[in-house]
Amino acid sequence: MHDPRLDELANVLTTHSTKVQPGEFVLIEGIDIPQEMVIALIRAVRKAGGIPLVELKQNRIQREIITGGDDAGIKLMGEYEIYRMKKVQAYIGIRGSHNITEMSDVPSEAIQRYQKYWSRPLNDIRVPKTKWVVLRWPHPAMAQQAQMSTEAFEDYYFDVCTLDYSRMERAMLPLKSLMEETDEVHIVGEDTDLQFSIKDIPIIPCAGECNIPDGECFTAPVRDSVNGTIHFNTPTIYQGTTFTDIRLRFEKGKIVEATANDTEKLNGILDTDEGARYIGEFAIAFNPYITNPMLDILFDEKIAGSFHFTPGQAYEEADNGVRSAVHWDMVMIQTPEHGGGEISFDGHLIRKDGRFVHPALDALNPENLI
Repeated sequence: MHDPRLDELANVLTTHSTKVQPGEFVLIEGIDIPQEMVIALIRAVRKAGGIPLVELKQNRIQREIITGGDDAGIKLMGEYEIYRMKKVQAYIGIRGSHNITEMSDVPSEAIQRYQKYWSRPLNDIRVPKTKWVVLRWPHPAMAQQAQMSTEAFEDYYFDVCTLDYSRMERAMLPLKSLMEETDEVHIVGEDTDLQFSIKDIPIIPCAGECNIPDGECFTAPVRDSVNGTIHFNTPTIYQGTTFTDIRLRFEKGKIVEATANDTEKLNGILDTDEGARYIGEFAIAFNPYITNPMLDILFDEKIAGSFHFTPGQAYEEADNGVRSAVHWDMVMIQTPEHGGGEISFDGHLIRKDGRFVHPALDALNPENLI
């Protein structure tokens, strides 16, 4: 039996996120997702007057391609996808995973080859040149991560993904204005005391245009302004490996000390290139439905009462000059259940223990977004 929630989600992705216009080419890329969702998207794109193109992938096959590929083969596959990306006006990517650690045993040199010749050049076209949106698909593996039944997680997923993002968009405008007026940011929390400047870096509010689920306002620190220490209290998966207890120490913008449950592998990633030891993104998150981590960054980076701090590549829209093959969102939750914490702008307290305390920002607290 057809699930009408697929049509509702497809409608959000085509009319709100990518705003498909008549005659536009729209690339639909699905990784380990059901055919019914792809069909719903094809129909939604056509209903909007667009022309759908479809690319379907599987993680196990992608793993094999990356693991055994050489420079010439990986580069050619990247060039093929780059050529196609240049021809489309919009991109909808839905990424499922039967096994979230599928890439965990891929050699680091193979991952770096893939990033250098394929993923980074492709993203350099997709991100600034298309209207794009990326989201996960709710496989049972995700339900296990969230410690929920499959049925309960699917209900949760569709609630999160079909939230009233127009309402959220209006509510975050005061935060955008306040951040635009801010120079110094000071963050304190458990084993955390961090200071940096965001002066003259653009502020980008995100309400379902590029990520579903969504709910963040991001910018980037002035490249060399970051000083202090941070202890991330949220597990994170990168290149198929789960990292916990990440601690970073900064001097003049650079990560000069980094430890975790796998310190050697962490530092190997941070040594990918020069930019990987600098921060390319700072974001404050507030999705009211997302309250606990589930080892999926598209969800975890939107946790209400959290922020993320990102070693590596900056986004063009909020560019601080950091260039890297790495873009690794690391999340710290500041709600009381996770140890609390404070964010201040130019000496004024903005958020305490995960709740906005500035009067102009009350609309972003969870009870006002649901």
